[in-house]
Amino acid sequence: MKSIFKVPDISFRAYRVWQRNRDSYKRFYKANLIGSLGEPVMFLFGMGLGIGGYLASMEGVSYIQFIASGIIMVTAMYSATFECTFGSYTRMMGQKTYDGILATPLTVGDIVMGDILWGATKSLISGGLMLAIIIMAGLMKGPVIFIIPILMLIFLVGLMFASMAMIATALSPSYEFFSYYFTLTLTPMFFFSGVFFPLDKFPLIVKGLSYSHPLTYAVTISRSLVSENFSYIALSGFPLLLAITIILIIVAGNMIEKRIVK
Repeated sequence: MKSIFKVPDISFRAYRVWQRNRDSYKRFYKANLIGSLGEPVMFLFGMGLGIGGYLASMEGVSYIQFIASGIIMVTAMYSATFECTFGSYTRMMGQKTYDGILATPLTVGDIVMGDILWGATKSLISGGLMLAIIIMAGLMKGPVIFIIPILMLIFLVGLMFASMAMIATALSPSYEFFSYYFTLTLTPMFFFSGVFFPLDKFPLIVKGLSYSHPLTYAVTISRSLVSENFSYIALSGFPLLLAITIILIIVAGNMIEKRIVK
């Protein structure tokens, strides 16, 4: 039996899958952007101004500024996840797009990598626009030059969660399965990764679980870059996120191949 940790056969042709998804996206990008940004913007200003009205500050900054950096990462997480669960499953099982692509010189690894790259690109688009909103709202307190590493972090988070979503897609027997993935995997990260409340206020066991979530490290890095309280220690999470992403890409490629071959 083939190991799920064997490096998949991936080539430059993965770009063609990315290109195909991009061209398809162009036809309905306006509705997609509204769907991707609507909820994060409501969380930012609804909770930021609502709960923020009862809090003088959070870790020395206004509450809306505190959650702004985390909302960027949440936007990236959900953008990549939706694309590589519902979108990839439709291409694989509903439209049989994968079967058509496999009739060309492209491999399963190319297809998976193309979808993952596209999921990360969607994250970069949505997360970048969310960052622009935060900057225009005056919530970006770090140096302007930090915009570059923030965008790099958004893309990395997109790659990571797109890969996780592809693994869920490989395991999914139907669309309904994704409800379990969102509820049992993404929702705990959403609430317990330090997006809305400082981790040091959590009970010890919850804090331990929080640091088992990769989103926690992404939020910590983002908060350090967005706020005026920059910390080199926070950046230590970058190598960890990169390592996790590489492993997830390899596993996703092998699991999708196993699903298609079966």
